[in-house]
Amino acid sequence: MLDTDYDGRSLYPRQVFFPMSGAKDGWSRLARNLKAEIDDELIEAYRGTVSLPFEPGPYGRVAVKIVDDRGIESLKIVEIV
Repeated sequence: MLDTDYDGRSLYPRQVFFPMSGAKDGWSRLARNLKAEIDDELIEAYRGTVSLPFEPGPYGRVAVKIVDDRGIESLKIVEIV
């Protein structure tokens, strides 16, 4: 998850990535669990681990939160002044 304007308190993911995007993983699994259809173009845009271009916000911080398949979480905050 990528918060492109982290306020230091709440993580607001503006981009969410599912690197595991096979037929039984990632977006496909989410769509199946939500009983929803997900746009194929969005699957391609958010497959992998590279963010889409974004403009920095007024807080000047980006937060990247990673949750692995075991539920272990990591948070990295980067100043982008």
